[in-house]
Amino acid sequence: MQNKPIVVMKQMPILVLNSGSSSIKFSLFQASGSERSKLFEGAVDGIGTDRGKFWIKDASGKKLRDETPALPTRNVAFKLVADALGQPPFPYPAAIGHRMVAGGPHLTRHQRITPEVLDEMELNVAFAPLHTPIAVYIMREAEILFPGVPNFVCFDTAFHTTIPEVAQRFAIPEQYWEKGVRRYGAHGISYESIVYQLGKDVPERLIVAHLGNGSSITAIKHGKSLDTSMGLTPTGGLISGTRTGDIDPGVLLYILRDITGGADELETIVAKKSGLLGTSQLSNDMRELRDAVAAGNQHAAMAVAQFAYSVKKFIGSYIGVLGGLDMLVFTGGIGENDIAARREICAGLEHLGIIIDAKRNDVRGEAVISSEASPVLVRVIPPAEDLLIANHAYKMMQEA
Repeated sequence: MQNKPIVVMKQMPILVLNSGSSSIKFSLFQASGSERSKLFEGAVDGIGTDRGKFWIKDASGKKLRDETPALPTRNVAFKLVADALGQPPFPYPAAIGHRMVAGGPHLTRHQRITPEVLDEMELNVAFAPLHTPIAVYIMREAEILFPGVPNFVCFDTAFHTTIPEVAQRFAIPEQYWEKGVRRYGAHGISYESIVYQLGKDVPERLIVAHLGNGSSITAIKHGKSLDTSMGLTPTGGLISGTRTGDIDPGVLLYILRDITGGADELETIVAKKSGLLGTSQLSNDMRELRDAVAAGNQHAAMAVAQFAYSVKKFIGSYIGVLGGLDMLVFTGGIGENDIAARREICAGLEHLGIIIDAKRNDVRGEAVISSEASPVLVRVIPPAEDLLIANHAYKMMQEA
């Protein structure tokens, strides 16, 4: 019998670009077979403000860049990243993976980026208006900066394609379903990364709350998305930094009749001027709101209370959808670092089996924060979106 040749995979540098509504995160992985090692990571945060942050650190945690530049536009922000990555010690990538929130009804699987894919994403900006323009811009710029390097896109919506039709549909005329109006969800790569990290410990009934400037929550059964808070766009669901979350459609009609700028002005109000910022009249940053609450600011206190209340409501409803709960996971910037938010959200849920321990909860980063007496295991797990994107890009490179 003839032996099959042993294929030795050489190491492949993979650049991951993850653009959000106000940030660009990036990382460089060395990939080979089943091995993934992160070489560098960094971010520009605070896009659209004069209080930006730009940092890069190596695998040991050593800061290579640590700056506070003004970041008035996405162009300025990405130029900082591009200029840095074009110099040593950063290796030239063999592949680039991008995160995209939503690509519309016809783009829901991870795939290689082509001119046709880029055009299709630009046609569907309405599905993620705060994210798509900057993501597509970065994809086009990456092709210029790294000529000949294959680019791949990973969609948040891919994880949520398992949601049953009864949860996907809105109670509106059938013609809109046929036009692709349905629940797509977001933060799917974050949720997939939590399932990936849990591995064989993924419980049957899991709720993951991804809490940050953009916040959402997902009910996961047997490792698959069953329902998620964000809908057609990331504006729905939980209250976010600048987005309303779920809202009575009558409120939107009232505002629409009260303004002169039509749908565009309405979109600005519900997506950029509402949420924590709208209620607090101060900031969309939970850290600043906590300071304001401590100083006696009542508007900030109301914003924080609304946020916790909205998360609490979804947890209760998703326990009903799942038929019980085995594990609750907090992730995202607020989920990982805001001790008070986790306490406020879980307070009053003891009758549903969620009991956190005050000492265990007094932590930032990965931890088990439920008490020994809690029927539901409550954990804090940082997302690993960049690792998942690197995995998908590597796999698609091999398949190609």
